[in-house]
Amino acid sequence: MSVESKGTLAFVSLGCPKNLVDSERMLGKLAQDGYTLVPDAAGADVVVVNTCGFIESARQESLGVIREMLARKERGDIGAVVVAGCLAERKKDELLAEVPGVDAIVGVFGREEIAQVVGQAASVPVSARNGRLAARPTEDEHRSLFRPAPVKAQEDTARLRITPRHYAYLKISEGCDRTCTFCAIPGMRGKHVTKPMEEVIREARELAADGVRELVIVAQDTTYYGLDLYGRVRLAELLRELETVNGIEWIRIMYAYPIHFNNELIDTLIASKKIIPYLDLPLQHINDRVLKRMQRRVRRQDIEELLTRLRSSIPNLTLRTTFITGFPGETEAEFQKLVEFIGAAKFERAGVFTYSFEPGTPATKLDGHLPEEVKEERRDRLMRAQQQVALAWAQSRAGQTMEVIVDGPDPDVPNHLLARSHADAPQIDCLVRVKGKGLRPGDIIDVKITGGDGYDLLGRAVGKPR
Repeated sequence: MSVESKGTLAFVSLGCPKNLVDSERMLGKLAQDGYTLVPDAAGADVVVVNTCGFIESARQESLGVIREMLARKERGDIGAVVVAGCLAERKKDELLAEVPGVDAIVGVFGREEIAQVVGQAASVPVSARNGRLAARPTEDEHRSLFRPAPVKAQEDTARLRITPRHYAYLKISEGCDRTCTFCAIPGMRGKHVTKPMEEVIREARELAADGVRELVIVAQDTTYYGLDLYGRVRLAELLRELETVNGIEWIRIMYAYPIHFNNELIDTLIASKKIIPYLDLPLQHINDRVLKRMQRRVRRQDIEELLTRLRSSIPNLTLRTTFITGFPGETEAEFQKLVEFIGAAKFERAGVFTYSFEPGTPATKLDGHLPEEVKEERRDRLMRAQQQVALAWAQSRAGQTMEVIVDGPDPDVPNHLLARSHADAPQIDCLVRVKGKGLRPGDIIDVKITGGDGYDLLGRAVGKPR
């Protein structure tokens, strides 16, 4: 039975893949409630902005989008503006004072009630249609909805996906029990809550039935999976169960904290035919004193021993990591050790961020805060060192045959397609530009690498797609 349309809705999703899963769940609920999704905000009855509040630059991006939508509302281009997600959760009602034209805000754990929130916001006559910026009157029902962090993980089924049909993010837990001094995520996302294994498998089957071939496993801390719910880590067992899901060909693991990498997990990675040789290990630093001040609960020796085990055990492994430069008290000598380490460890993929002063986090109380120009200069220096590693790796691929998954046509080069190898996670890593005919998004095919285009690779399809 068809649902009568309640109006048009545009959706802007910002931030990390975990937030994107929340966006897709909200979109699914809004579609079920009768809203018609439109690709552009112009003329939409409601615009929902799902925000990121992780670091200052992300907050400014979110506020920029909100203000853009409010300006369009003032011109009469759109109706109500609803703000959801991490920025709303972090600032709560303070956000209404900062962007008073917003019609409603809903926190991270209010997402299941998004249709109710949008319905209330859209039901109020919007003065913006007459060219005047207004929001719900304060004497009406409250414009904010926040719920406590759940003790049981929320389901992510029935999503209206934003990603291309052939890949999807699979969130296996929520929140984080780590107490890293620089991080505000536990305050926004709550404590770690494992999603029961049977629910994860059910979601994976639903995604596979919808055409997904690549599952990207995400959480705040994937290697912690199961400890709170089952009393022991069970990521290896979960991965083995995911391998049995028909239709899934690639399983990619993100956000793997370097603790809890036991022999069972490594053996599972070695034996698997579907778990691709790619691991995202956010390390943040390598100096023991800095790691201790970050409260990472891991030492340089632990990290180097893990990297040696992984490199020696898993053929053709790609390692991705992230580092923070300019953490409070970081000396030039400690930073130089990080530069040397990145050159020796040869991470195929890495991101570098400057330390962000996050109100409410323990790191704000540490001594030795550094000027922005020092943090940025160190970031640039570390990135130059990493770029040399990444470029050398790309150049060494020439002449090799690599398995890739096709994402779609190359908009810049005729008769070519954009694809990704095992070494390339969606949106954050590099690409393989493939010359070939008759290929479609989601096809998996072998490619002979013929050269490079900076950090991206060039190749031609060989054989038939799978």
